[in-house]
Amino acid sequence: MIGLRRISAKLLTPILRSNRTCKNFVLTKYCSSVPQESKITVNGIKINYVKVGNGPKPVLCLPGAIGSIWSDFKPQVESLDRTKFTVVAWDPPGYGNSRPPTREFPLNFLEKDADWAVKFMQALSINRFSMLGWSDGGMSAMILASKYPDLVDRMVIWGGSAYIIEKEVKLFEGMRDVSTWSERMRAPLEKLYGKEEFAAMWGRWVDAQLGIYKERGGDILKACLPKISCPTLIVHGSKDPMVAPEHPPYLVQNIRNSRLHVFEEGKHNLHLRFATEFNALVTDFLTK
Repeated sequence: MIGLRRISAKLLTPILRSNRTCKNFVLTKYCSSVPQESKITVNGIKINYVKVGNGPKPVLCLPGAIGSIWSDFKPQVESLDRTKFTVVAWDPPGYGNSRPPTREFPLNFLEKDADWAVKFMQALSINRFSMLGWSDGGMSAMILASKYPDLVDRMVIWGGSAYIIEKEVKLFEGMRDVSTWSERMRAPLEKLYGKEEFAAMWGRWVDAQLGIYKERGGDILKACLPKISCPTLIVHGSKDPMVAPEHPPYLVQNIRNSRLHVFEEGKHNLHLRFATEFNALVTDFLTK
């Protein structure tokens, strides 16, 4: 943790409390103002994660394709109320700093991530939790909620779908060459993975989408939806170029006890672009 050594006693006084400790200080949420990454070994793989807050409601953040804690959930890790939530964000095996292993994408990779998420949370001794799932992470969250209903309290998903359509396959294929991406999109991932591995990993992900479309008729998790019983908030950005407009209504129609909230100006990364509004929405839903 940085920035504490020279904080004056006068500045510390308003935030001193008697019920939480942080190193040699007794602090409130300032204790984890710079969240520290940790690792835990799960079935022989070192999983990288951050855990902040001491709230009564554990929340697992599941990132999107080739995403990581900081690329996908920085505003949530830093700003969700730590007196209400215990926020856990992870790099799934092969993503971010949970490497090795090299990330591969069999057609059931989303289900594998769901199973890993359960093992990971159990390793942290968290046996019931809510989920924030973005894009691929939202799909894994739905699979998890259908397979392990007793473990899930509530779920918020956005940027995901239960199936792939031809238009999306063409979109993904058109994005295969990462050199055509904007510098803003490409640079953080190249820094994280290196140029060659980033391009190779993304290519493997695109291949998996094509495989799902060709071998499964695009079906990712349709059969899972009727098995989901937890209260579910489906969030959608009206300007999301990655998610066809038909997907959110389909999820609402097939997941009982679900509702839809639309960000009219939102795109795929609506939780980053409209972080304050998104965090308020999530807080209200998860604390009901």
